[in-house]
Amino acid sequence: MLIEQPNILLKKIYPSALWRMDPDEKAIYLTFDDGPIPEVTPWVLDKLDQHGVKATFFMVGDNVRKHPDVFRMVVERGHGFGNHTMHHIKIFDRNSLRYMDDVREADKMIIDNLPPEYLKDNSQRSMVNGQCRLFRPPHGFMNHYQYKKLQWAGYKIVMWDLVTRDYSYKLRPPQVLSNVLRYARNGSIITFHDSLRSWNNGNLQYALSHTLWFLKEEGYQFKLL
Repeated sequence: MLIEQPNILLKKIYPSALWRMDPDEKAIYLTFDDGPIPEVTPWVLDKLDQHGVKATFFMVGDNVRKHPDVFRMVVERGHGFGNHTMHHIKIFDRNSLRYMDDVREADKMIIDNLPPEYLKDNSQRSMVNGQCRLFRPPHGFMNHYQYKKLQWAGYKIVMWDLVTRDYSYKLRPPQVLSNVLRYARNGSIITFHDSLRSWNNGNLQYALSHTLWFLKEEGYQFKLL
């Protein structure tokens, strides 16, 4: 539970970050980190389409650079997106100037690859002042100065209410699903990963498929951040 759900101390470190939406509304907010990846992201999109569900994808800028067509597929299917840095910054990289440069580089890569029609019709949903509106730190970590710089720059920092741990080689697919069944609740921001790590161990395919069925049967709505 220390990993799957944030503890009170972590929330106090980043008090203005978004951890959970309205606890009185029976709604779930699915998010995916680390994409876009051609071997994984299209499958995720097809699975979401089967259930009529929209999600928010936190993009690594270098993956957008390598796979712009997959990135545009996410946007064109009506999903939200956010910034996950350009190079998936390492957890102990405390150079704040380099960190912010990496964030800005990811913004530019994402925005430069948006479909022109999106910029015309939908720019206010996921963007503000020419940058991504939403930001999620890799590994769920920022030092205090990075946190403040991101706030000053106008980003909404999105954390999570539930991490599925689909990336873990120590967990089997039913265990990942069990995390969802146990901890999902009203307003949960749930984190999956459209990454090769989650895909290659089979956790994503199993857990996401069953999660969508289970949460819909429980009467949850799925909403964008």
